[in-house]
Amino acid sequence: MKLFVGLGNPGPEYEDNRHNVGFMAVERIAARWRFPAWRGKWQGRVTEGPLDGERALLLEPLTFMNESGRSVAAAVRFLKLPYPDVVVFHDELDLAPGKIRVKLGGGVAGHNGLRSIAACLGTQEFRRVRIGIGHPGHKEKVTGHVLSDFAKSERPWLERLLDAIAEAAPLLAKGDDSGFMNKVALLSRDEEEEARRRKPAAERPEAARQGKG
Repeated sequence: MKLFVGLGNPGPEYEDNRHNVGFMAVERIAARWRFPAWRGKWQGRVTEGPLDGERALLLEPLTFMNESGRSVAAAVRFLKLPYPDVVVFHDELDLAPGKIRVKLGGGVAGHNGLRSIAACLGTQEFRRVRIGIGHPGHKEKVTGHVLSDFAKSERPWLERLLDAIAEAAPLLAKGDDSGFMNKVALLSRDEEEEARRRKPAAERPEAARQGKG
């Protein structure tokens, strides 16, 4: 069994925040694979089901981001899971919007949810699915950036990405991190943008505009 943890803050006022993209990811997985209704457990809410033959339990801690570790540690102790079978979905400032990376262990990079999990588990050797939200450019703007909603202009790539994460989730459950990342990249790409980039420079709209003079 794998434990998929989505990080976020509970409550309707936070549900569309960039900081809640971890919640969004596990909720999309549950919907895509028709998991049963969420239920309360371990200071959070959980649902469980098969991902192409691999069993996965999804957990959303409802303790607020800074205390996420209490919920995760309670689940890990009860399930007696090895730490690499814990997969945490979270927002990542150091990745461009729409990019995704999976890694095992490493630092917490100032992320309070990861810091709490590492402290409560006593280790950083759990897997992370880092979902890029981009950096606002200045340190003093970070809090406002992560706690603000995704802009309307960001919704198209966000929806593609969440759908791709859900579709590729069985690979993650099987431990095929590189296969998961490749499939997400393929499924979430903007085909119109790719086609535009492949056009010869002279055929691109911006080139045509520059030619008028």
